[in-house]
Formats: sequence, C-alpha cells, structure tokens
Amino acid sequence: MTSCSRKNDSFISRNFHAVTAEYNTLFNGYNALEQGRNSLNATYFDNYWAILPVERMQIREEVILPGQSKNSDFTKAEEKAVKAVQKHGMNIQGKEHNPQIDEAYLLLGQARYFDQRFVPALNAFNKILSSYGDSDKINTAKVWREKTNMRLENNEIAIENLKRLLEQEDLQDQQLADATSTLAQAYINLEQLDSAIVHIKTASKATKKNEEKGRFNFIKGQLYNALEDKDSANIAFDEVIDLNRKIPRQYLIAAEVEKSKNFDYENGNKIEFLEHLTKLEENRENRPFLDKIYHQIAEFHLENKFDSLAIAYYNKSLRTNSKDKILVAKNYETLGNYYFDNTEYKLAGAYYDSTLINMVENSKPYRVIKKKNENLEDVIFYEGVAEANDSILKLVAMPIAEREQYFKDYTDKLKAIAEEEQERLETQKRIKDFQQNTTNKKSGFGPPRGASPAGNASSFYFYNQETVAYGKNQFEQLWGERSNEDNWRWSSNGRSGFASQDAIASAIENNSENEKFSPDYYLKQLPSTDKDIDSLMKERNYAYYQLGLIYKEKFKEYELSKTKFTTLLKSAPEERLILPSKYNLYKIYEILGQTNEAEITKQDIISNYPDSRYAFILQNPNQAVADNEGSPENLYEQTYKKLEEQQYQSVIEDSDQYINYFDGDPIVPKFELLKATANGRLNGYTAYMDALNQIALDYANTEEGIKAQNLINSLQSLSKQIFVPNDVSKNFKVVYQFDKKQEVELKEFKETLDKVIEKISYYDLSTSVDVYSKDKTFLVVHGIKSIDGAKGFANIVEEKDKKKIDRPFFGISQENYQIIQIHKNLDTYIANQ
Repeated sequence: MTSCSRKNDSFISRNFHAVTAEYNTLFNGYNALEQGRNSLNATYFDNYWAILPVERMQIREEVILPGQSKNSDFTKAEEKAVKAVQKHGMNIQGKEHNPQIDEAYLLLGQARYFDQRFVPALNAFNKILSSYGDSDKINTAKVWREKTNMRLENNEIAIENLKRLLEQEDLQDQQLADATSTLAQAYINLEQLDSAIVHIKTASKATKKNEEKGRFNFIKGQLYNALEDKDSANIAFDEVIDLNRKIPRQYLIAAEVEKSKNFDYENGNKIEFLEHLTKLEENRENRPFLDKIYHQIAEFHLENKFDSLAIAYYNKSLRTNSKDKILVAKNYETLGNYYFDNTEYKLAGAYYDSTLINMVENSKPYRVIKKKNENLEDVIFYEGVAEANDSILKLVAMPIAEREQYFKDYTDKLKAIAEEEQERLETQKRIKDFQQNTTNKKSGFGPPRGASPAGNASSFYFYNQETVAYGKNQFEQLWGERSNEDNWRWSSNGRSGFASQDAIASAIENNSENEKFSPDYYLKQLPSTDKDIDSLMKERNYAYYQLGLIYKEKFKEYELSKTKFTTLLKSAPEERLILPSKYNLYKIYEILGQTNEAEITKQDIISNYPDSRYAFILQNPNQAVADNEGSPENLYEQTYKKLEEQQYQSVIEDSDQYINYFDGDPIVPKFELLKATANGRLNGYTAYMDALNQIALDYANTEEGIKAQNLINSLQSLSKQIFVPNDVSKNFKVVYQFDKKQEVELKEFKETLDKVIEKISYYDLSTSVDVYSKDKTFLVVHGIKSIDGAKGFANIVEEKDKKKIDRPFFGISQENYQIIQIHKNLDTYIANQ
C-alpha cells in the first residue's frame, strides 16, 4: 500500500499513478470531451453569409452560474480531470512527479472552455504555465490560453502572446495550425483582414486535418472577397473544391456558391457557367443543398434578364424549406424588389411580409424593409379600393342583357368546378370501397394468373379469357360503363357507374350554397340606387387621387402617377379633387420634361381657377417661394399656436376654412385632428371621441387616422364621470368663474390676485387662466394642499386684501378638476358639494 502512495517518490509509485491516470481517468475524460464537441458540432449552424469563425462553437448569450453546465459531457470531462489531479497527483515538496497531471489540467481547461466558462478555463491553462514549465504540453496550453483570452474579447493580448510564441518556438504541424488559426481569428475580430489572411494561409498548410484544411481555405477565400480580390478568392475556393470528398460536403457547396458569386458576367463564358450550375443541381449528392444551388441559378438568370426563369428558381429555393433564414429572407426580398420595380406593389408587399418574418428584428436591414413595406400598405389599400369599385361600376354600366350573360357564364364555370369536385370525391370513394372489398376477400378468389384451370397453356393476359373477363368486371366496378374515346375518365364523356350528371346536379341543388350557382344571386348584390353608385365613384376617385400622390411623392413613379391623375380627371371626380390633381399633373409634366402638356395644364389652372392659391403660385413662382405665409404648413403652424393659446373657437373656425380651402391636400387630416382637439377642449369627452372616430374612419390609412384610432383606444378609461373623494388627493385648486365677455375684468382680477398670493409665504401658489367652455373661463389658483384650505381660501389671505378678491369661488381637487374639464359637468360637481 505504501509503495503506491502519492507522497512516495518511487519508480513504482510514479508509474502506477501515471498509467492509472492516463489509461483510466484521463482516457474517459477525453472521450467525454470528444462526445461533447461532437454534440456541439451537430447543433452548430454556420452562417456562410458572413466570414466563418475559425472554430465551430456557438456562443450562448445566457449567463451560466458557478457550478452549472449546459452539457453533461463537458461536466463529466471536468470531473475526470479533477479526479486525476486529486487521486493521482504527486505534488511532493512543491514539485509534481506525475507526468500526466499537466494533461489533466489541459483537459480541465478545455472542458471549461467548451462549456463557455472562460475565466475558470483561463485559470486551468495558467496553472500549467506557472507550475509545469517543463511539460511537453506547454505550447498547447499557451495556444488554448490565447483562445480563451480571445473569447473574453482580449484580442490584443492574444495577438501579442501568440506572436511572441511563434517567434520564440519552432512550432510544427497541428500546434502551428492551432496557433496561427487562433491568431487569424483575433485579427478578424479586430477587422484587420490583411493580417488575418497571412496566418490563415499558414494554418491551412500546417494542419493535417482535412476538415480544418477545407474550413481554413474557405475562410481565406471569404477574406479575399472582403478585400475585393476576386481572383485570389477563387483560387482559395478551388483549393476547397479540390479536396472533394475529404471534407464535409457543405464546405464544397459553399465554395461553389461563393465562386459563382464572383463570376464575371461581362467577360465570362455564360454557357459554360450555366452548365456547371446545372451539373451541381442534377448531382444527387447535392440534394441537401439545393436551396443554395437554386438561389445561385436564380441569381444568374436575374443578372441575365431572364426574369421568368429567375422567379421560378427563387421559388424552387423557397420550396426546399431551407433552414438558412438569411437565404430565405434574401429570396423573398429579391422577389419583393422585382415586383416592386415592376409596380406590382400588392404582390411586392406580400413578399416583404415574408421577408420580415425571416429577418432579425430591429436589425438595420429589417428596419429598411419594414419602412418600405409600411409605405406599400397605403398603395395596397387604395389599389384594392380602386380595383374593386372599378369592377363594380363596370358591371353596373353594362346593358342588362350583357350583365345577365356575364353572370350566367360565371355561374356556369362555378357549376363545372363543382361537378369536377363531385366527380373527384365520388372517384375517391369508389376506389376506397373497391380496395376495402378486395382486402376483405380472403377466400382465394382473385385475378387468374398464368394458365387457366382448363389447361390453356398461354400465359399472355389477353389470350386468357378468364383473366380478360375478370379485368373487364374489375374495370366496370371501378369506372362504370365508358366508351372507347379520348378523355374517357371525365364524367361528361359517358355514363359513370358512380356519379351520373343527374346525381351531380342533384348534389349541387342540395348544396347549402346553391344560391351561388344562380346569376340572380349576384345581380341582386349590385348597387342600384344613384346614392350607392355615387358613393362607389367617390371612393374610387379618392383612391385614384391618393395613389397619384403616393406614386409621385413616395415612390417617384411619375408615369404611374400621371396615369392615376389622368384617369381620375376622366372619371367625373368631385370638384375638390380636380384642381389639386391638375396641379400635380403640371408638376409631373415638368419633371418628365413634357413642356407642352405642362403649359396646357398651367393655362387651364390660371384660366379656370384664377383665385386659387395654385394659380397664384403658377403666376408668381418667385414670390410664392419667398413669401410662404399662405402655404398649408405655415397656416397649420399658426392655427396650432392658437390651440396652445386656448383660442379653441378660433381654431375650429380656422380649421373649417382651411379644410375646405385645401380640400384634397395631405394637410387636411392634420387640420381635422387640430379641430377635434379644440372641439374636445370646448365641448368635452363625447365631442372629442366623436370627432376622433370620424377621423379614424375618413382617413384610416393616414398617419393622423392611425393616431386618432390610438387616441380612441387609450382614452376609453376616461369615459367614467364619477368624482373621487377629496381624501385621496394631495393637490387642490381654487376656481373663479368668468363669462367670455368679461375678458377685461378677468385680466384685472388676475393681476390683483397675483399680488395677493405673493404675500402668502407658507404656500407655493400660482394662477392660470383655463378655458372651460365657449362661454365660460376659469381663473385657477394652484398649490393648496387640502380641501379645507381650498374652501377657506379667503381666510388665508390678509384681512386688508379680502375685499380686493371678494368674488365667489369653489374649491376642488386636482383629480375632480380634470373630470369637469374632460366631461364639462361643472353643474353636477357644484350640486354635490
């Protein structure tokens, strides 16, 4: 027993603990570490859209507490390393005599490193460097220490130490590969790509592991691409491709894809390049990577203006259900951009919706697409309104006979579809019944095979009468009687053994939605009164106007905008839309360089609308620019100032005037919201909510309409008119009432009151003038802390000042004052006091 003691420095003791540690404890520990690394690799997903990390390890964002672990294999490896140190360490008088303990500390550090507990891992590697200077693992420990420093974002320290290691030691093979690849990663982290290339080259040559060789060469190609050196990048990708089956297939395909991105479309052989892409597509080994291959083929066709082929391949890439979210997002975004550029905004919006689902929220690309998609929402809405109303108005304008024929043709198509569906269901049912019957026949009856029982020697099917008879009977059971002609499977071509035309017609008649097969069902839904038709025309015309503005202002699609405005002017629009439409057309003609049309439109506006602001601008362009007082924006600012000054009635009147004057202008919803606010301040909660509801309805797709709806939702909690008890408040007011006509008296009384409250030092009092209604204004004293103090306000002023402010008043809490201002229920409050 004593001969194998950890404190006995003998040959037997040293070798016993060394062998036991190496072939038992550490062997199991390294096996557990390898299993843990394999599980990490199995769950790791490389992002080939960015420069790959040298080491395949997903960094977790969640914090791991001491003693916790996310991977049981690494926990086991750590336990084995600790056990080796505790059970087999031979530290005698400060010197370790077991040559395997440095291996134990290396295992300990690696287990902690892969478990992403980097500070404890750093301690383990430093232990080797400080206590085992003669270890053959010293260089390996130094490399792992710098890998850990790099994970702790100490990249400069890692670079300095690794450069010193390479200068001082003659590293070879895997040690050199590990050191230089780690150094390359540190330079990549610091975005010093030139330096990273030098060291990743060395690592790719030094490593003996084919997987690492493929990864390092691929990273080298990515670095060259980032530096815009495509030729060198392609050479690096070719080195990856040449490894072929020696490396994981994903590296080879990724190299092919990256090399394809570098193809020279001006000078390259496009036919040869397309043949190469097609070979990649048709190779059975590449099936797991078809999402990337299809995407690259689509890029090729899009670059060569073969739009239909490009769209087909983008969709094929999407149908592979790729796990690469970035690739999926790029497919959707490219399709969205294509339809956007071709002014198919509704379809583009749908693709942008799908793009956003596959992007990282709140990232810069996400915000760009989201903003673009939000701009499309209005287009989609108004295009839908215009399309639907145009269709209805077109049907209304048809002669009665033509209209009836239109819906007859439409319902006939619906019936044909219903018949085909009924046929399909009946076929499925008959096949299912037949299969069930065949399965249940266990008595030995079935189609004869080979020679007949009578001794017929022929085995050919049609020479055997029994097999022919059996086959004919089977066919009739399944399909019924059918004539020998083309398209014999269709029910309309012959009698079916399971679904006759009469049966189908009967099924359609009994259908709960059989009214949809009648033309009258649709004819009754068409608008018939002039009021309904006029409403549809107004909606359609307003949609055209909004589309014209959106295409002109947001998307700069001037031709499309011009089409919308010209179509609007031909559609008998309301008077309020004619003038702004003509002025916008004039501006579009100027932008497009169509001077003749611009001059005609200009003279039309000046001649027919001489008193309008548009005519003034056209006749006096320089003065209109210099003097902008009459602009919508300036008038809005002036009206807003009046709102801040509590000139609510004036705000309402001015807003009404400007709403009529600027009818059809984008500024109108702003004036509507301003008017609603002033109306609420004067007339209370109900009037404010009614006005907001109208804005939300009339301007649903504008910023103001959305804001109105949000206000409606947030103000629901203020609908109650119940006064709160005074004991729940800490702030009270004293209120004096004045009629609207008493403006001079109000001003004089406020001056007197301000002088009086200056003498009250134990309250921090102030006054304000608050409009209550159209006919009544309050002079309010703020800063009183109790209801008794508010009600007895006259008692807290000096005796000689009481006569100066001898006027009726009432006390009220801050909360109740807010209620009477919101609901205009002062009389109710006074009656309850």
